[in-house]
Amino acid sequence: MSTTLTAPRRSRALPAPATGARRRRVLHWIATHAIAVALAVMFAGPVVLVGLTALMTDEQALTTNLWPESWNWSNVADVFAKSHLLTWTLNTLMYAGLGTLFMLVSSIPVAYALARFRFRGRKLAFLLVITTMMLPPQVVAVPIYLIWARFGLTETLWPLILPMLLGDAFSIFLLRQFLLTIPREYTDAARVDGCSDFKTLVRVILPMARPAIAAVALFQFFYCWNDYYGPLLYTWINQDNWTLSLGLSTFKAFHSVQWNLTMAATLLVTAPVIIVFFFAQRVFIEGVTLTGVKG
Repeated sequence: MSTTLTAPRRSRALPAPATGARRRRVLHWIATHAIAVALAVMFAGPVVLVGLTALMTDEQALTTNLWPESWNWSNVADVFAKSHLLTWTLNTLMYAGLGTLFMLVSSIPVAYALARFRFRGRKLAFLLVITTMMLPPQVVAVPIYLIWARFGLTETLWPLILPMLLGDAFSIFLLRQFLLTIPREYTDAARVDGCSDFKTLVRVILPMARPAIAAVALFQFFYCWNDYYGPLLYTWINQDNWTLSLGLSTFKAFHSVQWNLTMAATLLVTAPVIIVFFFAQRVFIEGVTLTGVKG
């Protein structure tokens, strides 16, 4: 009996994807992300333009040639040499750092009491906190300025820092809304274990509320960093206590024809804020998105 040997079949390679299918996928990706790409270009364009202008020569700045002919890194050193940028930065860090710290110390207990304690007038107290957000600061600027003048604290940053010990209405609102989303079983279990209200706040609530705390801290830090009205009102006479926002405004007035130095100073002022948000954006976005509207 004879057997017939057959050669094994060769597996055919999968056909390469057609050019038409690849083109459709590319067009689909562009159509899906077109708005995001357009917004990214729209927001990043001015920042890139500021960075490029900051490294140009004075003659090339604000011309049609948008790419630097020579990279003049000495513009950064000229900004420090022609201004008190280091002093302004230290003043701004003190204002933003202490203001944020004082806000957290004063606002967290208030938000915790409004979210967890059951007492008569709790809703009225929360309504009063929300009402203060509707009051423009310019309305009470004159009487508050007179009060600080009697204490001899004008021409300093303390009239802007010390009020943070009384809390911030917006921060109290955000923290209170976030704390309402934390189940009460956690605090009840802590009380069963013998924890006081303060210990429950420190050991149970604060670790769970870190996203909301980070969000309000960043809000407050950015507000203090960019604040122009407050330093202008209290420290415009004393240049030793100027902040970056006020100093940058005067620097632009004195160097309005030197746009390369003006853009270099602007880049130095905004760079720390961009860096902080870049590294803290995940916690910041999480804190904002998890802050519900319960209550």
